[in-house]
Amino acid sequence: MNKTELIDAIAAAAYLTKSDAGKALNGIIGTISGALTKGDSVTLVGFGTFSVSERAARTGRNPQTGKEIKIAAKKVAKFKPGKTLAEAVS
Repeated sequence: MNKTELIDAIAAAAYLTKSDAGKALNGIIGTISGALTKGDSVTLVGFGTFSVSERAARTGRNPQTGKEIKIAAKKVAKFKPGKTLAEAVS
């Protein structure tokens, strides 16, 4: 499912116009992104938790040449599914 299909599904499920559903989805994505940028986590009970995790610097290998390369430390977004979502998928 892509973003357009998700907007269509939201519009049908919530009896909204596609425009309003698109605005709502963009608002949710923007709010979650903003919270993660500040280092906060976002928990949606039953669905899951979005959080920020730090990856340590490490040494990797270039697959073409086999040379060692240094991979810098960075922060990454993480998602941990909630119990209800995990059970629904299983």
